[in-house]
Amino acid sequence: MKHLKNIAIILVGILMLASCSKKIDDLQADPNRPTNVPPGLILGNVLTAVAGNGSYGTLGGLSSWNNVQNWNQYFCNNYDYYGNNIYSWTNGSFDPYLVLKNVVQMEHEATAKGAGAVNPYEAVGRFIRAYYFYNLTMLFGDVPLTQALLGSGNPTPSYTPQQQVFAYVLNQLDTANTHFAALIANNDQSLLASQDLFYQGNLTKWQKAVNAFKLRVLIQLSNKANDATLNVPAQFANIVNNPSKYPLFTSQADDMAAQYDATYLQYPFNPTNFGSIAQRNNMASTYVSALTSINDPRVFVTCEPAWALVGSDTLQPAKFQYFVGASTGLPLSIMYGNASANLYSFPNRKRYYSTFVGEPDVIVGYKEQCFNIAEGIERGWISGNAENFYKTGIIESMKFYGIDVTQPGFTAYFLPPGKTSTTQVTPYPVSFNFNSYYAQTAVQLSTNPVMAIQQIVLQKYIAMFQNSGYEAYYNWRRTGVPAFQGGSGVGNNGVIPIRWAYPVSEQAQNAANWNAALQNQQFSADDLNQKIWLLK
Repeated sequence: MKHLKNIAIILVGILMLASCSKKIDDLQADPNRPTNVPPGLILGNVLTAVAGNGSYGTLGGLSSWNNVQNWNQYFCNNYDYYGNNIYSWTNGSFDPYLVLKNVVQMEHEATAKGAGAVNPYEAVGRFIRAYYFYNLTMLFGDVPLTQALLGSGNPTPSYTPQQQVFAYVLNQLDTANTHFAALIANNDQSLLASQDLFYQGNLTKWQKAVNAFKLRVLIQLSNKANDATLNVPAQFANIVNNPSKYPLFTSQADDMAAQYDATYLQYPFNPTNFGSIAQRNNMASTYVSALTSINDPRVFVTCEPAWALVGSDTLQPAKFQYFVGASTGLPLSIMYGNASANLYSFPNRKRYYSTFVGEPDVIVGYKEQCFNIAEGIERGWISGNAENFYKTGIIESMKFYGIDVTQPGFTAYFLPPGKTSTTQVTPYPVSFNFNSYYAQTAVQLSTNPVMAIQQIVLQKYIAMFQNSGYEAYYNWRRTGVPAFQGGSGVGNNGVIPIRWAYPVSEQAQNAANWNAALQNQQFSADDLNQKIWLLK
């Protein structure tokens, strides 16, 4: 991780891995580990990894204010002791296969203890398989799949083409939906609620998450809408047009989200580390400009003003011109100097440093679902009123930040210059009229589908701040929205990468299949700039 984190997680000792080597052949049976473990305990370990807070399988750092949110260009590191802004993807991680091996074990233990072939652990397991293989193929391209979880049975698995990986992901999600429906109909309550950190054993919410996630996957396949094998538009329409078969989120209460707590899993920014790291992370221009360019009040909730720009206007610091982020591509020496001079906005001190619980990390959420359906309508995949879904997504995002769009304003809180404690934040009234905000040409959904999709993706980017894993990056890579900023500070000769390189260990441990994967994808090298099938 790029940041010091005060995280204390009670994990099941019998499930802890002694090491997390990156190569797949490490997924072999360990004679020192117990062979019989209750499936509920394995579930807790696996879901901790999905949330991005485990010791492995975190896909490079998924939790709030971690590497991935830096690569999403929401914030910047300005002091190299704590990290930098380089897209360090030259040696990607296959750690998710370690999580997937535990999923296989969880499913085995459930049936060994008398569960039927269709059971909650199996259904959740299908979602987790889909979640990890989706992210693996989105990051690498072709990846080991059909032979990947055989452990010692095949330490050198072949790579599956990306198109087939997506077909597998979509099939797993469809089967999971069917199985959850059957379990709900039978009132199955065998999922260990205490180990289900997302839904506490609520299978109805799990089923909704499966279908909301499937919409995400299908939207990411928009450039392959004409692929006859995947049949993306029809699959999308089948979900949205059949709510009884494919239930979806109906509010943020359905979100698949990880909650922080003051005892075992503290928010990464909190009162104890405010003094040591608060000045080491400033906001990124990509994010701040996305807000200020459309006069969006959410910037007053997530950011502090750049106090050097405020100057003597200390009674009215809640003005858009006072909120500025740094270009992610700047050299760290320049960024650090500007940050020290208070020329940039920092993360909002009250929201992100005043408590130990912060805000939840949303993995899959209602806001995103609204934007995805709006985009599906604009693409002609389904009929409907895209503007209603688009506007609902915006309103729900504002609600997440405590902005009630029915009220004429709200209170912003900033830490004035010279103050050193989050208990010294000062309230500032902010006037806001949602109708006036929405009436702006840049905000009101365009009647031009191309422009409308750009607006939808921008609002989704804003709503995904510090959550949803790599989705902000994936959407930029797919649409170019918002414009990510390159430069020497991002590495890779100043260019934002479009994939991870495979783990270096694969060149030694699985060389034949690694080489075959490069050739099958027509890669000239295993580098960060090769186009995966999805982007061709």
